[in-house]
Amino acid sequence: MPGITRREFAGAVVSTATVSAATVSAAPASAAPASAATGPAVVTPAGPGPVVVGSGNAHQFRNGGPRTAVAEAFERITRGEEPLDALVAGVAILELDPEETSVGYGGLPNADGVVQLDASCMDGSRRRAGAVAALEGIRTPAAVARAVMNETDHHLLVGRDAQAFARRLGFPVEDDLNTPRSRQLWLEWRRRVDPEHWLDPAAREGAGARARERLLDEGLYPAEKAYGTVHVNALDARGRMAGVTSTSGLAFKIPGRVGDSPILGAGNYCDGDVGAAGSTGRGEANLYHVASALIVEEMRRGAHPKDAALALLARIKAGTREKRLLNARGLPNFQLKFYALDRRGRHAGVALYARDPKSEPTYAVCTARGPELLKMDALLEGTARD
Repeated sequence: MPGITRREFAGAVVSTATVSAATVSAAPASAAPASAATGPAVVTPAGPGPVVVGSGNAHQFRNGGPRTAVAEAFERITRGEEPLDALVAGVAILELDPEETSVGYGGLPNADGVVQLDASCMDGSRRRAGAVAALEGIRTPAAVARAVMNETDHHLLVGRDAQAFARRLGFPVEDDLNTPRSRQLWLEWRRRVDPEHWLDPAAREGAGARARERLLDEGLYPAEKAYGTVHVNALDARGRMAGVTSTSGLAFKIPGRVGDSPILGAGNYCDGDVGAAGSTGRGEANLYHVASALIVEEMRRGAHPKDAALALLARIKAGTREKRLLNARGLPNFQLKFYALDRRGRHAGVALYARDPKSEPTYAVCTARGPELLKMDALLEGTARD
């Protein structure tokens, strides 16, 4: 973008920040390139940590650097950084990467072509949290969410007032967070929808959904990027826990739409005495069930993270009753994934469906043996569109 280099922007984000082991049994999936395959040396911990768990894209993108989000967060935790600060720094790698079209800079825009970002962060050990929604012009919403936590008595700021808050703290504000790729995808979507000729709002919304599906069918962007999002949880050697979620939301959404990512208990929840959970996928389904908080409550009662997350997916399956949300099998026609970590260091990645349209779902983990992608457990066979 004119007027600011990537190096200058990253420096500004860092300076702003000063203001403001047992695992679930799973088969390793294809990991990221070998440059991130070896974890940093660590001092033998007193507890089960450190461990960082997150969505698959948290071990996919590097933004030209040496590490992915989970590896960066793990490295920082082993150096003594608090888990929340380490996670915000790791998530910033995706937020700043123009190749990641579901988070931050270059995230797929709303129906008007404007990139609106949501994020939340929770410090489970201190019982503190912050979030932003419908934030425009700032590439790193997770850092702004942390500033809401640190600098205010509130949990959530939205829209232009969230932007004004961040501007006052020195966050760089840009006129447009689109990249050439995200703008081209929006133009193609808009061409297919032609919303000015759809006077009935219901018909217009239906046309938008069908156009989004056609773009997915033609492989113009991956299915998981329709809802996108990155979520990460962390546990350090002292038993401190945190969670962060960041997203550009549903691709080509109604302007102002906010999903589950910035809502505590839905897209992100962390109780330092018990565990943490977060999600990616259809936010509206998660919001209805406040699933992340209930996953943590299942873990409080002694459930393994895998069993806790599967229990909530079963509840969501049973609670999805609108015909428009059901596929030909009478099952939910959307994908939803949860990432859970308990205070004992046990973790799980669980999906509603065993397959995405062109791949098997994976989740990211980083421990002392390095970062890796693991296959997710699933409630249902096949894909959401079968």
